[in-house]
Amino acid sequence: MRTRPLKVALLGCGVVGSEVARIMTTHADDLAARIGAPVELAGIAVRRPERVRDGVPAELITTDATALVKRGDIDVVIEVIGGIEPARALITTAFEHGASVVSANKALVAADGAALHAAAEKHNADLYYEAAVAGAIPLVRPLRESLAGDKVNRVLGIVNGTTNFILDKMDSTGAGYSEALDEATALGYAEADPTADVEGFDAAAKAAILAGIAFHTRVTIDDVHREGLTEVTAADIASAKRMGCTVKLLAICERAADGASVTARVHPAMIPLTHPLASVREAYNAVFVEADAAGQLMFYGPGAGGSPTASAVLGDLVAVCRNKLAGATGPGESAYTALPVSPMGEVVTRYHISLDVADKPGVLAQVATVFAEHGVSIDTVRQQGKDGEADLVVVTHRATDAALSSTVGALRELDTVRGVVSIMRVEGE
Repeated sequence: MRTRPLKVALLGCGVVGSEVARIMTTHADDLAARIGAPVELAGIAVRRPERVRDGVPAELITTDATALVKRGDIDVVIEVIGGIEPARALITTAFEHGASVVSANKALVAADGAALHAAAEKHNADLYYEAAVAGAIPLVRPLRESLAGDKVNRVLGIVNGTTNFILDKMDSTGAGYSEALDEATALGYAEADPTADVEGFDAAAKAAILAGIAFHTRVTIDDVHREGLTEVTAADIASAKRMGCTVKLLAICERAADGASVTARVHPAMIPLTHPLASVREAYNAVFVEADAAGQLMFYGPGAGGSPTASAVLGDLVAVCRNKLAGATGPGESAYTALPVSPMGEVVTRYHISLDVADKPGVLAQVATVFAEHGVSIDTVRQQGKDGEADLVVVTHRATDAALSSTVGALRELDTVRGVVSIMRVEGE
């Protein structure tokens, strides 16, 4: 074993960073044995040095992150501060000064991954980011390495624990969205400002990363269609139950049937209770991967939190340090297919549409005619009427989003349709 330690700089010492520092200290001997050399925490950059951090050596704390990554003797930089800047500048500076980088920054990788990979390659460094997607669940490395010889066709997953907790509570208790969000906040699953989670931004960043790796093409967060769950109602959950389904906020990345394009989207969807993702409860994450040779694979576990995310960070640290000792780098960006990302209007899926209609003869025929005129085939229809009004639920066969949108526009013009109560996609067939 080499006795000279590999030096590590840690950027950020919040929930995840402090856990990384703790594990590096308490598991130092094991890490050294697995890597083949000791690893030394050489400095920790923070914004608020006065904050008490149990178990973190005070002498390692600095507020000058730029000076830390410029030292020249740093072998690996771990970035867990999040956001775009200053993280991007610090990571680029780390590469320029000979360090490889381990990051948990999904927003940055999803927005600017191509440039970061190019900078890493230019300076013969590694860029690893297992912790950016689904916490402790090994997902990036299996897609990037274990399935590198296969053809991945679809990645379908629950990649945000907060939203899964909210929808699970709505399903299991009958609570509305607001009540379920309040419980998630009280338990610490939701931030004081939950926008990134409930509006799907967090999941969209992860979808961009997964699609890029799975399909060997460049996908940014701007390419991902995004819908949150704030409009999901208790009535939607009840309708799903009547269909033998549950509602999940899904990240869906697909290769087109002809292989000429890909899609990436995040939105609520009904999935059958028989699908493996339907049983993912509370704040857990799970990702379902479909590949030509491997078939169907499912990755499941805690998707967030200090310890799970730190586990992914430390796994990357071990891999990067081994590469350093070998004088090599691991796999970088693979974007050779250069496939275009199709817009949401071209995505084909099934739909559940709930309408408030007049309860009188001929209404169903009118509605069916509108669907037929717009080329959308109906799978099932359920109508229940009372006191001159009726609930009409239509489930379609597979249709494009554009065709469904034009159909709904035409339905709104019918005198017998009082309103479109809800529209939800149906996935996981």
